Amino acid sequence: MGSLFSLTLPINLVVLLAILSWKVVDCQGFDAAQLLDHVVRDHAFLSYTGHTKTGSLYLVHLPENFSDIEADTVRFRCGSLRRYGAQIKEFHLAMGVTVRPCVERVVVVRQNLGNNWSSIYYDSFNFSGYQLVSPVLGLLAYNADDLNSNNRSEMAIFASKGPIMIDFSRVARVKAASGLNPLCASFNSDGTVSLSEQVSSNVCITTGDGHFALVIAPTMPKTKGRVSRWKVLVGSIIGGALGVFLLFLLLIALVVKVKKRSRIAEMERRAYEEEALQMSMVGHVRAPTAAVTRTLPTLEQGYTPP
Repeated sequence: MGSLFSLTLPINLVVLLAILSWKVVDCQGFDAAQLLDHVVRDHAFLSYTGHTKTGSLYLVHLPENFSDIEADTVRFRCGSLRRYGAQIKEFHLAMGVTVRPCVERVVVVRQNLGNNWSSIYYDSFNFSGYQLVSPVLGLLAYNADDLNSNNRSEMAIFASKGPIMIDFSRVARVKAASGLNPLCASFNSDGTVSLSEQVSSNVCITTGDGHFALVIAPTMPKTKGRVSRWKVLVGSIIGGALGVFLLFLLLIALVVKVKKRSRIAEMERRAYEEEALQMSMVGHVRAPTAAVTRTLPTLEQGYTPP
């Protein structure tokens, strides 16, 4: 399929199971990915009873066929969410986040589609040439003024002050030591995918709700050893300058050594030529002889032998 994750069940079987299990969902006009959101949404609403608390995170219990999906839900007051923000597993919503339209209460559903169901987004969106290296994570909001009502319309989340941060560290399939630098993928409602750089290792940001994942291109070069051209140019210039400087020092050392040897040889020559020697005949050969320097013996006056 071109994805790192294989889809266990065919998509048409997924749709059939959803239709049989959830007749309240109008499937007409929705693709497999949207239908899956509706299935998770309806189970999220069933998680609320009369004893549930606002602001508390609850696990969504899904049918056995959807056991690979991990989902959580939490209910907020619209004003409290804007004033305090929230932390929902991998999603950090900063203060100032708003929900439109701002009703009294809103249900936020967090999804982790796991290794199998993430392929629905790979197959449903125009996403050729990339591979998923994390499960698809979803963050969606719904009207929760009346949990028993069929009015479960989807609402939009906007980050007006600080962005929504998504930490993939717990679910990423690529470690930082591998040298790969994945991209952040955002699956848009029009069937397109937006790609952006990570803000830090395995951390992406967004300004709204939706579905997100980490992806790599199959031919994406490794970050380790990847150096920009200007760094190579600067390094080459510095290395060349250092080599020329060392060669210059070597030449200076050679010149100094040669001059020193010449000076010593000149001093020895001059010392030999300037020394005054007496010339004498040794047989039939005329040769220089040194003057006698031995002290001649003298008799001491008044010395009487014993």
